[in-house]
Amino acid sequence: MKRSAVYPGSFDPITKGHLDIIKRASQIFDEVIVAVLINPDKKGLFNIEERVELIKRVTRDIENVKTESFHGLLVDYMNEKGSNVIIKGLRAVSDFEYELQMSHMNKKLDATIETVFLMTSAKYSYLSSSSIKQVVMFGGCIDDLVPNEIIPDIMLKIDKK
Repeated sequence: MKRSAVYPGSFDPITKGHLDIIKRASQIFDEVIVAVLINPDKKGLFNIEERVELIKRVTRDIENVKTESFHGLLVDYMNEKGSNVIIKGLRAVSDFEYELQMSHMNKKLDATIETVFLMTSAKYSYLSSSSIKQVVMFGGCIDDLVPNEIIPDIMLKIDKK
């Protein structure tokens, strides 16, 4: 039986921390679906189609990873994909508190859904998409924080703002 997992997030932009979770999850599951969503609580830098394209570009060498966008409830999307495992990366205790609530809500909506928490690698524990955007806006260097091949995309987007 094929074990599929969904790694949901806004990924605006994808960081090396996200990529680390994707690579590690791809070693555990037969298929990892990176599910890009619009987070109404966050102001987006990239539109959803651009985020999907950036993720596809940096995961193209990981054969069992695919990237899609979705709208609506995560559990509905998972049922559509035939997956019952959610992957969530945790950086700190504050992430755990929020993700635990989300895990319980997803379980309430669909009792077959399980959430697997992967601890972020220590070298990426301080990274967030929000901090990347802020560093770039103030002229800082994002080398080693995001995949090299998307740095020009980020710089171009910030310059246009």
